[in-house]
Amino acid sequence: MKIALIHDHFAQEGGAEKVIRAFQEIFSDSPTYTLVKNKKIYSEFNNKHIHTSFLQDIPFGVRALEWFLFLMPSATENYNLNDYDLVLSSTSFSAKGVITPPATTHICYCHTPTRFLWTGSHDYLQEMRHNYLIRKIVPLMLPRLRLWDRLAAERVDHFIANSIEVQKRIRKYYHSESEVIYPPVATSKFQIADKTENYFLAGGRLVGYKKFDLIVKAFNRLNIPIKIFGTGPLLATLKKQARGKIQFLGRISESTKSYLFSHCQAFINPQIEDFGITAVEAMAAGRPVIAYYAGGAKETVIEGKTGTFFYEQTWEALIDKILRFKSHNFNPQEIRRHALQFDEEIFKKKIKNFIADKLGYRG
Repeated sequence: MKIALIHDHFAQEGGAEKVIRAFQEIFSDSPTYTLVKNKKIYSEFNNKHIHTSFLQDIPFGVRALEWFLFLMPSATENYNLNDYDLVLSSTSFSAKGVITPPATTHICYCHTPTRFLWTGSHDYLQEMRHNYLIRKIVPLMLPRLRLWDRLAAERVDHFIANSIEVQKRIRKYYHSESEVIYPPVATSKFQIADKTENYFLAGGRLVGYKKFDLIVKAFNRLNIPIKIFGTGPLLATLKKQARGKIQFLGRISESTKSYLFSHCQAFINPQIEDFGITAVEAMAAGRPVIAYYAGGAKETVIEGKTGTFFYEQTWEALIDKILRFKSHNFNPQEIRRHALQFDEEIFKKKIKNFIADKLGYRG
């Protein structure tokens, strides 16, 4: 059976890239089709069989991919997939819109129905506030892109959702059913430390919906140490707002991240995540999570066992929860055992079983 893998793009780092990496490990001989690839960020993919779209060769197509939003659908539809029996896409936007022959089965692993079209348009435009031209043009494009996105979803034969939260969104926006398979977490990279240090931890891509501004507002007032890893369009703004003991670490290595997770008091998760891999990584290191009660956190965090929730998405509610938080009330071994159910090997086994059930293929 000939299999093609489809990924939105390799222009930024995130949980979606962990999924496509797992797909590449399962189907090591299969090529990957993607809009663009930033070779500086994704050096580990340099030896993979990757086909990029015509956007790769457009000036600024890799560095400023958002400028070419209106070209992404046609770039995706331009992939030649005539020789494949199965297309397996990993997407939160365009990859589900590939055009396949009638005999080809398309299975889509959906991280979420496109956020900036359906659930996060205002946050997306807020992130574009420093680019006047994009901020003015994009709102005019959104209705047409929503129509394309909805039609693109109809090309999928079988949906996989990365959480129950996303499963609900797929049903609402795409009118399709899906099966939930949680994304892969490399739990073996994280271990429980002998002792913790005096800091809280947060991290990820610094974009609007992640609500790092709540963390900054809360810890400005608490004046206790927190380390924030990751980069993104809001980094400069958040740094300007931060005072006291807030430390921004930027992009960090996997070994540094492992150390930070295992030695922190707790990981802070103030956003509505589709699933939330970083929160599970913290739990794999035996550390509790302080999370806003919404999205994927409701499926991964157990109140009083692996973490605790705050119920209003405000800095005041976050402060109240941190002041009441006691790390010694949590058992690191119990937290790690809970996280192991999301291990990457379990993910790979479930993906293989899903394909076998749908196609009768056991490769």
